[in-house]
Amino acid sequence: MTIGDRVYLRPIHGKDIDGIFDSLQEEEGLYMTGTRKVFTKEEVQNAYERFNKDSTRHDFAICLVENDQMIGDLAINDIDWDNRKAMFRIALHNKDNYGKGYGTEAVKLAQKFTFEELKLNRLELQVYSHNPRGIRSYEKAGFKREGVLRQSLFMNGRYSDEIIMSILYEEYAEGKS
Repeated sequence: MTIGDRVYLRPIHGKDIDGIFDSLQEEEGLYMTGTRKVFTKEEVQNAYERFNKDSTRHDFAICLVENDQMIGDLAINDIDWDNRKAMFRIALHNKDNYGKGYGTEAVKLAQKFTFEELKLNRLELQVYSHNPRGIRSYEKAGFKREGVLRQSLFMNGRYSDEIIMSILYEEYAEGKS
């Protein structure tokens, strides 16, 4: 378990599947992540059973310190041990928790796990241009923009750019001091 001031990360348990499934029904969250697929609860359950056996990923529930409520989930995935890098994704499950700094704190905890526990050198993500709140959160957590895949997503009647961002171990270590 990785603990911050207001949130902590813990492994995902079977009891978390209902909350994850419910979050996959929220239209705004799906749009922010560019998710079109409609998942059944069984598909979500099966996916997390597969994820638990996958040595190239770590999935975490994001929980509030004050009451242990799960408010989101994140993953460090596609770990490339040879090149010491991984991909990252995060989702807060309810828009009531947007804009409160929970996501930024969870991102920083994920970075700590990535760089201090896994000893990786690079953490990368993609975020869509229609998600300025997410972009600001990633920038606050030290991610740098690396490139743009122009108009790579067509959703809700409009095109969005896919922004590639990353943080390196040396940037993480510099930000800690």
